[in-house]
Amino acid sequence: MRLLLILLAFVVSGCAAQPDTTLRGDPLDVMFLQMMIPHHQQGVEMVALAKDRAQDDELRMLAAAIESTQASEAGTMRGWLTSWGEPLTAPPDSHTGHGGMRRSDPEEVGRLSALRGEEFDRRLLNVMIAHQDDAVQMARWEAGSGAHREVKDLADRIERSRTAQIGMMKKFLDRA
Repeated sequence: MRLLLILLAFVVSGCAAQPDTTLRGDPLDVMFLQMMIPHHQQGVEMVALAKDRAQDDELRMLAAAIESTQASEAGTMRGWLTSWGEPLTAPPDSHTGHGGMRRSDPEEVGRLSALRGEEFDRRLLNVMIAHQDDAVQMARWEAGSGAHREVKDLADRIERSRTAQIGMMKKFLDRA
């Protein structure tokens, strides 16, 4: 299992594309990136809690891999938006027409920070399964609707890696 976790982290984190500064941001790509950056930041915030709260060593390893991958991906996304001259965030109500921002309940993050051990592990797994599923849904939308190949490739990697993470997290829950 450890080898699978390390391999998964290596495959996803080493694939980040560099921004092509000759291109301009397509509105759909820009919207995807502006939505995904805060989603990633929230995911990083939640999994970072596992460092000193998780009981399961493999869960701590997976959380560290998720943290590293999502921080790297967010940096790539910020780079694209910056190179295209686009803002990193959209106006507050700009995403309401397509369901709004997909984020975990901020109160849930607060509840997680109050837990430790087995209780933390179960709650983090449940919250992160839903959180990563939101990322999969956004990535599928981008892969089917986006314009820039590099952004669509990132979306494809996000879909594949988050789907694999969800499978692993479900197995962790089954053994708990």
